[in-house]
Amino acid sequence: MSELRGFLRQTLGHDPKDLSLFERALTHSSLGKDSYERLEFLGDRVVGLVIARWLYERFEKEPEGKLSRRYNVLVSRETCAEIGRELGLGEWIKLGKQAREDGANRSDNVVGDVVEALIGALLLDGGLDTADAFIRRTWAPYVESQGKAPKHPKSALQELAASMKSRARAAPIMPPASRCRSQSGTLAKRLPKARASKRRKPQPQPLCWSNCNE
Repeated sequence: MSELRGFLRQTLGHDPKDLSLFERALTHSSLGKDSYERLEFLGDRVVGLVIARWLYERFEKEPEGKLSRRYNVLVSRETCAEIGRELGLGEWIKLGKQAREDGANRSDNVVGDVVEALIGALLLDGGLDTADAFIRRTWAPYVESQGKAPKHPKSALQELAASMKSRARAAPIMPPASRCRSQSGTLAKRLPKARASKRRKPQPQPLCWSNCNE
């Protein structure tokens, strides 16, 4: 208990009043119902609120679209998991036997969830200002390292799909007959002359293949 309290004090910058909240924040559902899931739900919203307000203040001239792209990267599962590994949370996550053997304490989903669960516990134990201070301190390198607003991979894919649909709608539609004539004409140009000669009527004289291939 005292070892965990010391870790939390050093890592979170907060001396827990109710240590059981933080124990629950570190407990995976493979150990039973009293897991971090409800705290993770709460912490996820706190992270979103703090990051959104921070970006609004920090990049005061940027439009909503750019702020959203920054936000999506900063609150992503990958960013939360990276922060959790930097804090050394993996060894403190309590897991069932099978989940530990499967390496759940190294997965992005679990480590990221635990970060958000600890923030939920911070909110309940120390208030919004305490949670806000921890988030700003921990996320600061990620916020400050963003030069231009990044493009989230999923957003980029959605924009590409929208662009493709727009081009498809703008392209002229050829009538079926014209399309067939166009395709057959192109195909005939690509066929070897020898293959084209096979479609001719049989002649009384034998065909001279060498001349045809010239």
